[in-house]
Amino acid sequence: MGYVAVHGGGKAIEESLKLLEYERVSTSSPWSTDEIEGAFPELVDQVMGEASLYAPRLAALALKQAQGSPDEAVFLLRAFRSTLERPYVSRPVDTGEMRVARRVSAAFKDVPGGQLLGATRDYSHRLLAFDLETEGPEELAEKRAELAAHFDEASAGAGASATLPRVLDYLRAQGLVPSVAPDDAEPVDATMVPLTFPAPRSVRLQTLARGMTQAVEALGYAAIRGFGPAHPTVGELRQGRVAVAVDHPLEPGGVDNAYYLGSLPVTEVESVFMSEGDGAEDGLSLAIGYGCVLGRAETKAIAMSVLDRCLELGDKRYPTEDEEFVLYHVDGVEATGFISHLKLPHYVTFQSKLSSVRGTRNADDGDQAADQAAAAALEAKEATDAAAL
Repeated sequence: MGYVAVHGGGKAIEESLKLLEYERVSTSSPWSTDEIEGAFPELVDQVMGEASLYAPRLAALALKQAQGSPDEAVFLLRAFRSTLERPYVSRPVDTGEMRVARRVSAAFKDVPGGQLLGATRDYSHRLLAFDLETEGPEELAEKRAELAAHFDEASAGAGASATLPRVLDYLRAQGLVPSVAPDDAEPVDATMVPLTFPAPRSVRLQTLARGMTQAVEALGYAAIRGFGPAHPTVGELRQGRVAVAVDHPLEPGGVDNAYYLGSLPVTEVESVFMSEGDGAEDGLSLAIGYGCVLGRAETKAIAMSVLDRCLELGDKRYPTEDEEFVLYHVDGVEATGFISHLKLPHYVTFQSKLSSVRGTRNADDGDQAADQAAAAALEAKEATDAAAL
């Protein structure tokens, strides 16, 4: 049976791939990568974040090739990433110097620098906009011009996006949040070494940041529902761009001598939890969970901060605090690959299972036949005895 599966399989696979390409070219518009990047920025962010590669054009290309499947697009982009050299390692990024485009706090109404809503659909009505179905180039250009004029007028006299102080520095200054000593240890690159346990925090944060968005959100939700620490409060969520710089390869110096490469869009979250036994005299204190992701995946960043706190606690009675359970099961490429392999031929292993079941059934049938024969013999003996009487 296995030989039949192999014989002629190459031709079948070739024809299957041709059919897949035929479906792509016959049912889709010839969108450019620029159009995909402009129309689906958050989807492009998700693919880049899970692939650990900031390359908007390539992420859009991967989505086009994958016909919109984020899982397949991430797989393609990670495969491409594995072929790239790594000539430099950047200096540590200071998110405190982020050029903020959006910044909110659920913990305080008034914060230094103010709440900055930015662009968000948090307060929108979730109603289908049917007019978008017939929106053409002219309508799009008209809306663009109208909104551009509005924001040009609204921002007249305002400066560029500014850096803002961290909200939780207010609590740190009061000693309500434990101070953490700076850790200059070289971080472990989770993309270059196998995942081992116990995992250092640098590996945990990397794995969560590049984890499947929906998986991280689902586990974070599970933790809040009772399978982990209590309900957190978002102390601060900030979204913006951070500068990336590298040292001179021959003459490393301070930040002033570094080479500026560009900026990356990131979302950072600090969530606040009630904690016990952290050294506070009254037995209660505040603890922080941290999340930082590429792009604008705000819900993922919040869920990541929840899971960061869960893994710091490490109580394996809760699945969301078991780092092996969490870190192994948030990787989208690993999960998709393993589950997808179930579609491949498993003839030999299934025949082994089938033989075991049949053997058990045959043994049971033999025992049942023996029991039936014994019962028939007993009935015949009883009938004979009755006739003799």
